[in-house]
Amino acid sequence: MKYLIVGLGNIGPEYEDTRHNIGFKILDAFAKASNVVFSDKRYGYVAETRVKNKSLILLKPSTFMNLSGNAVRYWLQKENIPISNLLVVVDD
Repeated sequence: MKYLIVGLGNIGPEYEDTRHNIGFKILDAFAKASNVVFSDKRYGYVAETRVKNKSLILLKPSTFMNLSGNAVRYWLQKENIPISNLLVVVDD
């Protein structure tokens, strides 16, 4: 079974240490702990790992925040992941 974990954040160094980038930071920490690296893919940076026989796709959208839904929709459809297997990490 596949899961999509999306960390939301803002692109650019001026946002790097703001609370709005907590999604990026959490996914970075998870990827580091899992010994995986992000690759520049369509609509964002993507890493893949497995936990307890579950396939996890980590996504940090490279779109503006208001357009991050496009990235999420693309990766859900591309990987045939049901919306029930979507987790979004956000600062709100």
